[in-house]
Amino acid sequence: MELNLDSEVLLAFGYTKETATITQIGSGLINRTYLLSPLSEDQKYILQNINTSVFKKPEDIANNLKAIADYLSKNYPDYLFIKPVSTIDGKEMAMIESEYWRMLPFVPNTVSLDVLSEPQQAYEAAKQFGKLSALLNNFDASLLEPTIPGFHDLGLRFEQFTAALTTTTKELKGKAKPQIDDALKHKYILDYYESYSHREDFPDRVMHHDTKISNVLLKAETFAGICVIDLDTIMPGKFISDLGDMMRTYLCAFSENEKDLSKIKIRLPYFEAMVKGYLSEMKNILTETEKELILFSGKYIIYMQALRFLTDFLNGDIYYPTAYPTQNLDRAKNQFKLLHELTVNEKELQDIIEEHLA
Repeated sequence: MELNLDSEVLLAFGYTKETATITQIGSGLINRTYLLSPLSEDQKYILQNINTSVFKKPEDIANNLKAIADYLSKNYPDYLFIKPVSTIDGKEMAMIESEYWRMLPFVPNTVSLDVLSEPQQAYEAAKQFGKLSALLNNFDASLLEPTIPGFHDLGLRFEQFTAALTTTTKELKGKAKPQIDDALKHKYILDYYESYSHREDFPDRVMHHDTKISNVLLKAETFAGICVIDLDTIMPGKFISDLGDMMRTYLCAFSENEKDLSKIKIRLPYFEAMVKGYLSEMKNILTETEKELILFSGKYIIYMQALRFLTDFLNGDIYYPTAYPTQNLDRAKNQFKLLHELTVNEKELQDIIEEHLA
């Protein structure tokens, strides 16, 4: 369906409704995304409206991406980093009626997947996220601003959970009692992380922070990895953010919305493919402490997400959209089951890691 946008948005990038067509695309929940097709060019573009309720300072995104793009262009000019196209005024974004817009080149003959269907896809995706981290190994992460402050801060998420316990209703607290007990029982994950957090060989790196499969472009016919996309959350962080999020989203055939917990299982071939792909790029870059924490990264991110769903349920579902009243509680149950599966399979998973570190 062709959509009508404020003509000033198109004009900011040198187009009009007469010189380009625009259609809404994508399944993302954060930014509104459109495909802009100029009538006189072969090149197409992605036009996005930045969600300022999630990203409070869009200019930080623009500055981060420009700094990274400049570094990669200078040091790794052959790497495909999809940086924004400048406005006709030479800016990284356009602001039209208090809304921020940016335009990116569309990469033809590629796909992004919503669901993994074979281990090779996990390998290709993990390799691409690892490759970007490897190329940015010598980039000073402190030059970047956090685009979502505290995004993967487990200490903050635990504080928010305990605060919700004191303000929630007796009814919600009663419904969630087994999951509240689970959350408190697994606090050791936060304590374990904090025991490592100040080690010198546990550095801040440039992390993507949202490594779901849909944020990688693959070749349309072969599914070979091309590059990483959706770069708004690139900011300083620990390596566990990217690897842990891959474990959370790649290892089970079902998402956090699956209510049948018997289906929540670890797929060992996908785990091995993911580890192999990531370490093919990062094996010689990770420090000894980081190598120790490879499997722990999955526990960290899965526990954090379980806490976030549970906290939102206790707060009355004010953050995550829900289709029915207990969905956030069901999501928390799902993530605690995934955490359990990671733990009970720990020896076999660690053996796979050791094999690919050797």
